[in-house]
Amino acid sequence: MDLRLISHVLYLRAAWRRRDHWDATRIRAHQERALLELRRAAYAGSEFYRRHHAGLHHAPLQQLPPVTKADLMDHFDEAITTPDLNLAGLEDHLKFLTEHQADPGSPWHGRWWAAATAGTTGRRGTFVWDRSEWAAVLASYARANDWAGISAGFSRPLKMALVSSRVPTHQSAVVGASLRSRLVPTIRLDVTAPMDETVAALNRFQPRILVGYASALKPLAAEQRAGRLHITPQGIMSASEVLTPHTAAELEAAWGSAPFDVYAATETAGIASPCTFRNRHVYEDLLIVEPVDPDGNPVPAGTTGAKLLVTVLFSRTLPLIRYEMSDTVRLGERGCPCGRSFTLLEDIEGRIEDVLHLPGLTGSVTVHPIVFHHVLDQAALAGWQIIQESLGLRVLLAGLTPGNTPETVHTALNRVLTESGVAQAAVDVHVVNHLERTALGKAPFVRALKHQP
Repeated sequence: MDLRLISHVLYLRAAWRRRDHWDATRIRAHQERALLELRRAAYAGSEFYRRHHAGLHHAPLQQLPPVTKADLMDHFDEAITTPDLNLAGLEDHLKFLTEHQADPGSPWHGRWWAAATAGTTGRRGTFVWDRSEWAAVLASYARANDWAGISAGFSRPLKMALVSSRVPTHQSAVVGASLRSRLVPTIRLDVTAPMDETVAALNRFQPRILVGYASALKPLAAEQRAGRLHITPQGIMSASEVLTPHTAAELEAAWGSAPFDVYAATETAGIASPCTFRNRHVYEDLLIVEPVDPDGNPVPAGTTGAKLLVTVLFSRTLPLIRYEMSDTVRLGERGCPCGRSFTLLEDIEGRIEDVLHLPGLTGSVTVHPIVFHHVLDQAALAGWQIIQESLGLRVLLAGLTPGNTPETVHTALNRVLTESGVAQAAVDVHVVNHLERTALGKAPFVRALKHQP
């Protein structure tokens, strides 16, 4: 347990609670000051941003060119603001974590926390935070509990169960390991583990808060209703996937209260979360979010954007200024019975990685996308897709990393599918120049034959 880190998180949570009472004018004034400080730091320390914003260092935010994940990864060593870091070193660190299943909460050289994500476009991204930034990341996730009315303190620890990825480079693993303490006892469960093992672990642990992917929480709700799972969490937090009304209703039927649908991303940390009235509020004191149309023009409140530009106001080591995300969101107006003036987030689209349902020996087998991530993230050079068709699975690989061939990928996929209980699935592997995209320009990792609610 990193006592300095936990103390900083507690300090931020207390300070941020006072912002709950800010009106719109004060929120905007804070954004302006924080944005000015962010841009000063970026121009002072990042050659990439000095060049990317050339001639625009004093221009309004909306006139600055967006930055993509590819931009940052292609120019990572110029984008960071400290000479003590480089992409090759961070990748070696993440590789070590994976190969040795080391503690993901331990900072690299005692100073840096890192996580990797492929994102919805399939491009791998590596992100890094110093101690102050990482405390803000953790506090942003903890804010979801505060706004949901779930308190924590030394007299009543917040026992948290995370059902997501146990891959040590995934941000959920790094966050869970960093928060684990006497104040927040934490258990991390692998979403791909057998259901009986997960149920047994949860029954033993008895969490006060259950956090997971929507696709992981839904079967747990069925286990609760069937009487095999016996937990009484104070709150259910769904994150990282779109929570459909159907699934939300199933969770409420199982545990007696509606789930809290938290919106976050590896790059940004928490973006928005619901209050006790289940209205999602944007963390406008931490970020500036801009839903835009395909040409990058802002869309009005009540209109769904084609993509989202996010500026992380506390980012310094790897500044994120108008960072482009392929998520399609719709903002609302301000005003809520909870009294907060933070803008409402009405809807989130385009974050579904479809769970596949494939034939097993005794019936249908649910296969989570993480099963494919384990094989394909390292094999595909520039991204991958699995498209379910009537005769099997069509696998598209945008290039191959050294040491991999379509044959080795085919063998590895067949192995993990068999280990997942799939009886038989025809796997057809293709190396392609471009991945298939939806009408919204997205290239989802997994596309099911028929969407499951």
